[in-house]
Amino acid sequence: MSNQSSNRTYSQRQLRVGELVKQSLGELFIRNEAKIHTINLKLITVTEVRMTPDLKTARVYVIPLGGIDTKETVRILTENSHLVRKALSKKLDIKFLPKLTFVEDNSFEYAEKIEKIIKRNKKNDKEKKRYN
Repeated sequence: MSNQSSNRTYSQRQLRVGELVKQSLGELFIRNEAKIHTINLKLITVTEVRMTPDLKTARVYVIPLGGIDTKETVRILTENSHLVRKALSKKLDIKFLPKLTFVEDNSFEYAEKIEKIIKRNKKNDKEKKRYN
């Protein structure tokens, strides 16, 4: 699911490294290897990772279970990104370990909003057909 609509195309390398970082972060969070004690990392889902062309920065889209306290979760992850990077460095064998920027993933809320609009339009169409 795309988080932001843009005309930018990503190279195969960016996509491959992004997917590798995403899977590694997911494993890290499940096993609580980052040692962040203020939140339960097991309840955080990494939905997407986008790499810059030089592969030195990764934008990590996250959402906590149930979408509760998303901003707080992103804030805590940002403050403790050095711990996440440290744990990630033990999992990845790449030339440069990317700087991690955590971002809240709003794509599910956006999809839900669109779905409601579509349902409302279908309901309105049925009512119009009934009266015509």
